[in-house]
Amino acid sequence: MAEGDNKSANILAQETAQLEEQLQSWGEVILAGDQVLRWVKPWFPAAMMGAVSVIFLMIYYLDPSVLTGVSCAVMFLCLADYLVPTLAPRIFGSNKWTTEQQQRFHEICGNLVKTQRRVVGWWRRIFALKEEKPKVYFMTVISSLSVMAWIGQQVHNLFLMYLIVSFLLLLPGLNQQGIISKYLGMAKREINKLLKQKEKKNE
Repeated sequence: MAEGDNKSANILAQETAQLEEQLQSWGEVILAGDQVLRWVKPWFPAAMMGAVSVIFLMIYYLDPSVLTGVSCAVMFLCLADYLVPTLAPRIFGSNKWTTEQQQRFHEICGNLVKTQRRVVGWWRRIFALKEEKPKVYFMTVISSLSVMAWIGQQVHNLFLMYLIVSFLLLLPGLNQQGIISKYLGMAKREINKLLKQKEKKNE
């Protein structure tokens, strides 16, 4: 068991080191984005939501076609991939990296690798469920997709995308500030109270 854990830890460290090497040119931008997502300053959430709202309002106003939207998004990514490695060191000053910044960059890369592993693990579990319990797999997939289709029919596509993007961007800050754990704890306590009341009634 210990041997397997050591092997897994070594693979994780190797994958993290490879990702660090690949993202090194984006290091300054990633660290800056990490500070915004974790709400290091109290005005970061408002600024972030303001920027997201402006972008979605522009999309709503321009109402581009799917092809135009995809083309513009890919073009923006290509420009960022070309310009960021060149301009980031001049703007942020990569030679001023501290040990703390390097450690944080290492943690971010490690978290990205762990997230990738979780996603791959969930994907494999879905296919394992398909092989082991095809009926359960079929009912789960059909039910989930039906609910998603109903939600998509009730809510405007762009507004739904705005809500999803906003939630994903706010999630790290909510988690960092302990807001999610606070409300999850409150929900668990309320559920436990209801279960205890039900047990008393049954007695």
